[in-house]
Amino acid sequence: MSDKIEKEALAQHWVHSHEEDNDSEMVFRPASYQFPPSRGRTSFDLKPDGSLIESGPGPTDRSQRVDGKWQLDGNKNLLFYQGSGRDQPSRVLRLASADRNRLVVKK
Repeated sequence: MSDKIEKEALAQHWVHSHEEDNDSEMVFRPASYQFPPSRGRTSFDLKPDGSLIESGPGPTDRSQRVDGKWQLDGNKNLLFYQGSGRDQPSRVLRLASADRNRLVVKK
């Protein structure tokens, strides 16, 4: 796989495939992937226009949603900007690899 991460490959709805995680990496798959049953999964929808919808199970097991913006920097970091202080990223995901079918994030 190439070292370069293509922004176009990232622009889709990603769901955590925790069954594929290991000690150093987390794996995300497109929402269309056939996941085994799970009590709840975190996900993020990276829109081509740079908007972001992140969701996951909340404290009462109901899904919670947070809107924001996303961008890919030159160091293969996926930056999430959410909440009132959008001048600094609220979350940084260090990408190990990415293509249209699998997104791997370093823990």
